[in-house]
Amino acid sequence: MNTKIVKIPVLGDHLVNTFLLIGRRPVLIDCGMPSSGDRIWNGIVAAGVDPTDLEMIIVTHGHVDHFGAAAELQTRTGVPVAAHEADLATYQAGHSDRTKRQPIGVFGHLFTRTPPPNEVTRPLQPDLLLTGEYGLQEHGIDGRIIHTPGHTPGSVSVLLDQGDLIAGDMLTGGFLGLLQYSPSNPPFHDDPDQALDSLQAALRMGPHTLHIGHGGPMPATSVQRWLDRQLAQKVSRRQHPAAH
Repeated sequence: MNTKIVKIPVLGDHLVNTFLLIGRRPVLIDCGMPSSGDRIWNGIVAAGVDPTDLEMIIVTHGHVDHFGAAAELQTRTGVPVAAHEADLATYQAGHSDRTKRQPIGVFGHLFTRTPPPNEVTRPLQPDLLLTGEYGLQEHGIDGRIIHTPGHTPGSVSVLLDQGDLIAGDMLTGGFLGLLQYSPSNPPFHDDPDQALDSLQAALRMGPHTLHIGHGGPMPATSVQRWLDRQLAQKVSRRQHPAAH
């Protein structure tokens, strides 16, 4: 059966998104910011699902705008949380490691100094520590979790058999979603080159639509065109480092 994808925005209409997957059983992807618990809870209810009936919560990566309310919802719902082990230290600390961020462009340098990416939340202890690809069929969703490192070491995405990719922060809408359907880099990655490689690897798996944490859904064809330009610039940087 096809999986219904319900976007639950927790800031604006698309500036910070979480996603409810409704298949044979419901699964929540990402938990917004520390103050997002009630809005996510109400969004799940509005979609006709009892939050305590969730099968699991998947956190795509260790940034506080994605796992901010995860520990709260873990407690309120009694539902297990799945996250990749490579970001475990971040989850247990309740904040991201500021020393690993590599700002991208002027906006990235400015944004890293603002309060949102530096917030602190309740520490999270995931119930299921992911180490690689993980099938979701037994959890009621026809799809799988794939490891897509680069934005953080433990970044993951969810690829549905029907061709939708919930891609976390491998890319964003322009200016963190303000240009909703315009592919762009987020303000920072831990490893920008690896993030591009992960996005290319994910696109080779054949998704038709990408659903992202900041911005609107984007057709894979548009993302591939943008990515081709990014990869060409990456090759140029390696061949002519003095010019960059």
